[in-house]
Amino acid sequence: MPLEEAIRTQRAIRRLKSDPVDDSLVLHILELAMKAPTGSNAQNWEFIVVKDREVVAKLGRLNRRAFNVYSAIGARILERRGDEKMLRILKAARWQADHFDAIPVVVVACLKGVIPPWPSAAASSSYGSIYPAVQNLLLAARAAGLGAALITLPLWSKLLARRALGLPWNVTPCAVIPLGWPIGKYGPTTRRPVGELVSLDRYGNRAFL
Repeated sequence: MPLEEAIRTQRAIRRLKSDPVDDSLVLHILELAMKAPTGSNAQNWEFIVVKDREVVAKLGRLNRRAFNVYSAIGARILERRGDEKMLRILKAARWQADHFDAIPVVVVACLKGVIPPWPSAAASSSYGSIYPAVQNLLLAARAAGLGAALITLPLWSKLLARRALGLPWNVTPCAVIPLGWPIGKYGPTTRRPVGELVSLDRYGNRAFL
């Protein structure tokens, strides 16, 4: 698949079939993920491929615990606004939460080393070493026809997430990517015109409209 087509048709796919995904395909996607740049070329990623049903279920419980709080607040706000688009997204996220335990593969993207809370540039630098790899992973999944979405709710408690995954103190979970064959279709995404979101030289100078 041409890279531009993968970018233009990539979207968060939350409804996944329980059908198995071949290990060789998952490893190929992770190999492409690891082609991403990292700070100082440290290559300090760790990817946990979770297939064990008990561990997936533990992550599912963490996800539901956070989602139940988030959705209870969010749904009321969205209903008052009449935001049907966001309510549809919330519905898909609810489906994912309810069916999390059946997801065939869950990839947890982690960083080796302590992420310092201060200065802010240090934390930004750390996350800048993992999220390019996560985006590579998402694009590689799209090109392979797999459904995927970046989520973070299962990590609301780093302590419990570490315990579920057996992570040592110096490995930080940063993102969770459920993988599987999609229920539904990919397609072009709807985005605002680029000129509405790009400023020239200073914020708010919408010179490209």
